[in-house]
Amino acid sequence: MPGPSAHHQDIDHVASALVASLPALHRGLERQVTHGFPHPRLPDGQLALLLLVEEREGITVRETAEALLMKPNNVSALVSQLTGQGLLERRPDAADKRIAHLHPTATARERLAEARTLKEAHLTRVLHTLTEGELDALGAALGALASLNRHLHSPSG
Repeated sequence: MPGPSAHHQDIDHVASALVASLPALHRGLERQVTHGFPHPRLPDGQLALLLLVEEREGITVRETAEALLMKPNNVSALVSQLTGQGLLERRPDAADKRIAHLHPTATARERLAEARTLKEAHLTRVLHTLTEGELDALGAALGALASLNRHLHSPSG
């Protein structure tokens, strides 16, 4: 029966494999979107901010800075750029006019949905090339990946 050190080796192996494969998967999907997306590609910082605002609509600049591990003045600059491009709206807080809540525009929502559709279509094509066993393994891992994501984004993660 394997001892505790074997368990740690398994965890270390899984961690190493995820650290290597997740960014590679992300780059592969982004490369496909770049080829099929008819709009200019946003710089990574702008895209990260826009995706966060889509996920947490009404988030403030300060909250965005904390979530993206950026300085508030850098986030403010990105917000100004995205607002200028018609992709983001700043709405003043009802109680404190110094605070702005961020919201994606209809154009931003459409473009994000279009990019998501391109990624899903490409991933679907690639998934059709896998064996039934590989698909089963990926399907079984989805719950664990969702749990891992929650733990990584929790305050104690």
